Amino acid sequence: MQMITFKLKPKQLFGIILALTGVIVIAVTFISNHPGEKANAVAQVSCKTEEERRAYLTGLGYELSDEEKSRQITIPEEFNEIYENYNDIQKQQGFDLETYKGRTAVLYTFGVTNYQDNERVIADLMVLDGMLIGADLCDPSADEGFLIPLGENNGASG
Repeated sequence: MQMITFKLKPKQLFGIILALTGVIVIAVTFISNHPGEKANAVAQVSCKTEEERRAYLTGLGYELSDEEKSRQITIPEEFNEIYENYNDIQKQQGFDLETYKGRTAVLYTFGVTNYQDNERVIADLMVLDGMLIGADLCDPSADEGFLIPLGENNGASG
């Protein structure tokens, strides 16, 4: 039986420990920044100005009315069934409002003028700290109302 021994000087031992620590830090940082692949990951969209919000929506194929409306909303701390269903719509687009529970955001609303033959359709953009965190397309009428994900050419004609 043969034995192999290593004799390291303190500086060499310190160098090896430092290198191993660096590898561990890099691995932990990489893993924490990549928790898993999302099927519908959405790139961060800046919506600080009306021009940015309009550009985002027109880039998806929507033609918008002249007026932008806004109001502050608070995302509930606890989701009821309605908010769970709404968040499911957000998740389909790569958003998740769970992260923003209890936070106050701004909901920007635009009239959509080219959604089939329906003039009641509106597009909502939920913005927090200038970044898009949620969006939807809806017809708020009682008779034919709907709420769907805001998607590329989602029924837009034109």
